Amino acid sequence: MARPTHRVLTLLELLQSGGIRTMAELADRLGVDERTVRRYVDHLVDLDVPVESVRGRYGGYRLAPGYRMPPLMLSDDEALAVLLGLVAGRRSGLTTTTDTASETAAAKIRRVLPERLAHRLDTVLESLAFTAPPGEFAAPDTAVLLSVADAVRHRRPISIRYAAADGRRSERTLHPYGLVAHSGRWYVTGADPAIGEDRTFRLDRIADARILPGSFEPPAGLDPAQHVLSGFAKARYRHEVVLRIQGTVEQIRVRLPAGVATVEESPSEEGADPETEGWLRVELRAERLDWLPPVLASLDRPFVIERPDELRGLVAALADRLAASARRVPPAPGTVGRRVSWEDA
Repeated sequence: MARPTHRVLTLLELLQSGGIRTMAELADRLGVDERTVRRYVDHLVDLDVPVESVRGRYGGYRLAPGYRMPPLMLSDDEALAVLLGLVAGRRSGLTTTTDTASETAAAKIRRVLPERLAHRLDTVLESLAFTAPPGEFAAPDTAVLLSVADAVRHRRPISIRYAAADGRRSERTLHPYGLVAHSGRWYVTGADPAIGEDRTFRLDRIADARILPGSFEPPAGLDPAQHVLSGFAKARYRHEVVLRIQGTVEQIRVRLPAGVATVEESPSEEGADPETEGWLRVELRAERLDWLPPVLASLDRPFVIERPDELRGLVAALADRLAASARRVPPAPGTVGRRVSWEDA
């Protein structure tokens, strides 16, 4: 059973989340009657926590506007969530150029936690192992990230100084639609009014971002994350691949996600059985083609290569290698211990 002190702290956490909490809601969340809720509120007032009573049909309790709790009051679950979030963010690249910020933040949290809880959390972090090494990602500047986020929220144009992958530098105006984190990198996607096209920029390549006067209206229903993934799939690379694959969008997306390929339904042929899986047109761009035949094989769906012809040869070569491997037999029992070449098998 929860102790009264624990319930009082839980009441404070509920009030800290903002808004007016009704008496019935608080009683239900704390598992006590309304009379006990009033007593817990009196405890908080005795501790100089400014709890206000709001009268009326939808009345209840709230914290006085502008009140901030001194750090730090976290439950075991909350403290673990914060520290694991800092570790995960640092390993996945979701940090800024102030690369020590997550470490110093974690240290501050540990210092203000009760010794018992701090020791238990340290035990978790020290015993935690990861199956993949931490990524090496270029992080954006904190000031740039905050400026771009502010422009996105208030729909304000920004001026950015950008360094492209080939080293070219430019200054341009952008109407930012949103910030997107993808594969350890930060991106901003939006419209470039100078050329009348949508563009996506890596935040770590932006040297400076300044909010400009005025405002803009983003396209209705736009999904910034999907916009960025579609841009990756349509980026200019050496090879343009067009396929027709029989199956569903979900089946194709298992091996060819939105950041790799675009998928669109082909017009249904006259007389086609509507219950059979349709043929979908798949387009993607790639600098190399050698990775694509194994992916198509793993789909295990009928497909047709429209272009390029070079891909046909690579798929045929893979099929020959797989057929040759399927025909091989294991060494005979009497050959165990001696070296056997593939020709022997």
